[in-house]
Amino acid sequence: MTATERRLRCRAVLEGGSCLHPASVHDPVSARIAADLGFELAMFAGSVASLAVLGAPDLIVLTLTEFADQARRICRAGAPPLVVDADHGYGNALNVMRTVQELEHAGVAAMSIEDTDLPRPYGEPKPRLIPLPEGLDKVRAALAAREDPATCIFARTGAVGINGLADGVARARAYAATGADALFLTGVTTRKELDAVAGVATVPLVLGTLTPALNDREYLAARGVRIALQGHQPFQAAVQAMHATLAALRAGTAPSALTGLAPPTLMRQVMREDGYGAATRDFLDGIKM
Repeated sequence: MTATERRLRCRAVLEGGSCLHPASVHDPVSARIAADLGFELAMFAGSVASLAVLGAPDLIVLTLTEFADQARRICRAGAPPLVVDADHGYGNALNVMRTVQELEHAGVAAMSIEDTDLPRPYGEPKPRLIPLPEGLDKVRAALAAREDPATCIFARTGAVGINGLADGVARARAYAATGADALFLTGVTTRKELDAVAGVATVPLVLGTLTPALNDREYLAARGVRIALQGHQPFQAAVQAMHATLAALRAGTAPSALTGLAPPTLMRQVMREDGYGAATRDFLDGIKM
C-alpha cells in the first residue's frame, strides 16, 4: 500500500460504525507481526517511542527527529495504517506544522496533537493544559500543514481528567469545530464523562483510556468511538521476555535449553526472508538469458 492508501483505510475506520483496538507497535518487527495478524490499525505512542528509542520514561525528552525516524522505520516495514501520538507537536504552532510535515513524510496515516502544556513547566506539581485559543491554533496549524488531504489529524485533550468535565466538554466542542478528523480523549474514565463529551462531538472519537467501565465495544461504537487503545502491553511483554532470556543465560542456562523463543518459521516470516530470497535470486545471481 502507498501512504495515501493507508490513510484512506484509516479514514474508512473513522467513517465506519464499529470501534476497533489498534495494535501497539514500537519497531519494524512488531509492525510486521501486527500486519500478519490482521490488525486494521497500528498505534505508535510517545511513551513507547521514548522507551524504544531512549529507554527513558515519557517525559518529552525524545526529539521530533528521533520520533519521526522510528515512525518511518515502522511504516517502511509494512505496518498497518499507523496512528501516532505526536504529543504537543514539539513546541508551538509553527513546530506543529513542522511535526506534521515530518510525520507525513514518514508515512503515518494519522497523528494526534494534544493541548497538554509540555514539557511540564518548572515547579508545576501536576499536568496542566495550554489555553484553549492556543490549542485551537495548534490544531488549525496542523490541518494547514498537511500536504496529503487523506492524512488524519486528531485533536487530543486530557481536559476531563485535568480540568474537569465542564472544560472537557467545552474543549471537545471547540476542537470539533476546527475541522479536525477526530477527537482523541485521554482521562475519560466513566460512562457519564464519555456520554457528556459524545453528546457535543460532531466528529469521531478516539479513546486513549480504556477502563473496565468503558470496555464494551458496542457501547463505545454507539457513542461514536471508532478507535480505543488497550495499552502498550506488547512492549512490556518484549521487555519481560528479553529480561528472562538474558537472566537465564547469565545464570548458566545453555542456549539450547532456553524456552519461549520464536521458532525459525516465525523468525523467517518477520524478517520477510522469502522476499529477500526472491530479490537475491532475481538481482544477485547473474543475468539470466
